[in-house]
Amino acid sequence: MAKLDSRHMDEIAALLAVAANHSFAAAGKAVERHPTIISKRIAALEARLGVRLVERTTRQVQLTDAGKRLVDKLRVATDLISEAQQEATETAEELRGHLKLALPATLGRLWLAPRLPEFMTMYPKLELDVHYSDAYVDLIEGVFDAAIRVGQRTDSGLVARKLADHQRVLAAAPGYIERHGLPLEPADLPTHNCIGNPRLSSYPIWRLFDGKRVEVVRTNGTLHTNDSMAMLEAARAGIGILGAGEWLLARDLAAGRLVRILPEWIFDGDGGIYLVRPSRRYAPARSDAFAVWASDLFQPIPWA
Repeated sequence: MAKLDSRHMDEIAALLAVAANHSFAAAGKAVERHPTIISKRIAALEARLGVRLVERTTRQVQLTDAGKRLVDKLRVATDLISEAQQEATETAEELRGHLKLALPATLGRLWLAPRLPEFMTMYPKLELDVHYSDAYVDLIEGVFDAAIRVGQRTDSGLVARKLADHQRVLAAAPGYIERHGLPLEPADLPTHNCIGNPRLSSYPIWRLFDGKRVEVVRTNGTLHTNDSMAMLEAARAGIGILGAGEWLLARDLAAGRLVRILPEWIFDGDGGIYLVRPSRRYAPARSDAFAVWASDLFQPIPWA
């Protein structure tokens, strides 16, 4: 088939307008052309392709099966063209537009929110819409440009970049250890007050790994909460032993408010911290800019 020229593009525009408006009159109004011109362009397209694309009735125009298939592919093509043009626009000296992000609640507030102003200073004409939540967020349904997630990769339909390893460790306040003693093996944990997070699918089971073997223990405790900061405050106060990400415990461990318990053991299968984006062929330049910034932010890991 010959390369597309301006007439072919006019024919395609006419077909897409008819598909969206279901009549020549409405389609003509949408693209500011007389209905007879729309009709002639559709006829020319049908003649060129050798297939009927629309069924004409006295009240409206219906797409044939061939017309529906062609329109579906043309819409994908026009979306790609639109994204390519947007990308070209955004590669100008200053990024503009709207960037919608989904960040994990506590990790986001502790380690990302204080640094986001740096990103905004780099791109002052970029508008950020940032959602903090530990709940799973559907990027496609929520129309998010990017998200940062903690744990195992589960959605293969997204483009993911690993920013850092994620390890959960055990810690307790010195006062707790003085009153209740120090567990020497994972098997000792059921006799201790362990702070539980019912949001985790494995709750109340802790699977611990020392590099060679896995130990599975059922924990018990007097506090169960899905809020990371509430768990941390309880551990600081000496309520019990906390199993949590290094990103949550790092400052307290460094300050001596908490100490590592069973330091040779970590939670099994903790995965990583990922930047995820919708799987699209053309990513907006503003989304690419955030991906680069986030990668730099985690090199080195800020809590290390």
